[in-house]
Amino acid sequence: MSDQERTLKFHILRYNPQLNGDTPEMKTYEVVEAPGMTIFIALNEIRENQDPSLQFDFICRAGICGSCGMVINGAPDLACRTLTSKFPDGEITLLPLPGFELIGDLSVNTGKFMRQMSERVESWIHDKYADNVDLCRLEERMDPDTADEIYELERCVECGCCISACATKRMRDGFLSAVGFMRIARYSLDPRDKRSDSDFYEIIGDDDGVFGCMTLLGCQDYCPKDLPHQTQIAYLRRKMALVK
Repeated sequence: MSDQERTLKFHILRYNPQLNGDTPEMKTYEVVEAPGMTIFIALNEIRENQDPSLQFDFICRAGICGSCGMVINGAPDLACRTLTSKFPDGEITLLPLPGFELIGDLSVNTGKFMRQMSERVESWIHDKYADNVDLCRLEERMDPDTADEIYELERCVECGCCISACATKRMRDGFLSAVGFMRIARYSLDPRDKRSDSDFYEIIGDDDGVFGCMTLLGCQDYCPKDLPHQTQIAYLRRKMALVK
């Protein structure tokens, strides 16, 4: 081992709720750090060389799919974009994201929540005249500034970090949370969606919507994509306050 290398200690929650009698425990693994190593790379090394039963999720390894969200030293983040060099003492504690159904170890079922959220906000373009429109006709041109605003909100990868960092979500299970607000904001900006502010009020105009947010802004602090949650929540509150 060269003078530049160091040994990292990973303290990982191990628990498989599918196994009868299994109980949660913290297990420690040691990994020799490599240049440019991420938490994701270290986890793969542990699974390949030390413990093949370790459960965690990944797909893209590029911070795009959002699958590898977990709590890293107390903060929700993506394992594939978190460098081990960020932790000077080499001690790294990994926990599954709270607020989601646990599959096992560091793997949680974010897909179940995201699907329910998508159905709740009716996450598709609404146009009551669509059935009478010629499908071969080109869409009307969109203002570039509007397109840029929509694109900014489309950068959400639905990793679940904002949900795990949300104190309101912990206290109120039905709270839509920041990922749902970003989706609503996206469709309220889209000129192709013909829903009115009153329609959106029916979805987010109560304590389970934007008026239930305590504005602690854990979503903004821990969003891996640095999305403007604070701005969008304030935007939706102003729009909803004008409805009634």
